[in-house]
Amino acid sequence: MNVNDSIHIILALLILIGSIMALISAIGIIRFEDIYTRSHAATKSSTLAVLLTLTGVFIYFIVNDGYVSFRLLLGIMFLYLTSPVAGHLITRAAYNSGVDMKVSFSKGKHLNDLNIEKKK
Repeated sequence: MNVNDSIHIILALLILIGSIMALISAIGIIRFEDIYTRSHAATKSSTLAVLLTLTGVFIYFIVNDGYVSFRLLLGIMFLYLTSPVAGHLITRAAYNSGVDMKVSFSKGKHLNDLNIEKKK
């Protein structure tokens, strides 16, 4: 086993971990009940999944073909910058429009209750 084979194994693991994270993200979107937790599952873990996969592909092209793909670099940077911001804006819009949170699993005060006490 030479260095090139070990790099290919590491890259395959990186892409596999990215695929597993994408599966976990999809399960989280289906399983969670309100917009806030679904948004968290959709943005955080899927961003990590796509970044791991694209990074693995990018390094594979460098090692295997000696080719640096600027499109992949731009895709990684665009996704890294826009996905968390979009998730935050969607969650903020839901909160500002009055969408209630599911609180059956909450152990403390509800966030909306805190805002009502603050306004009094």
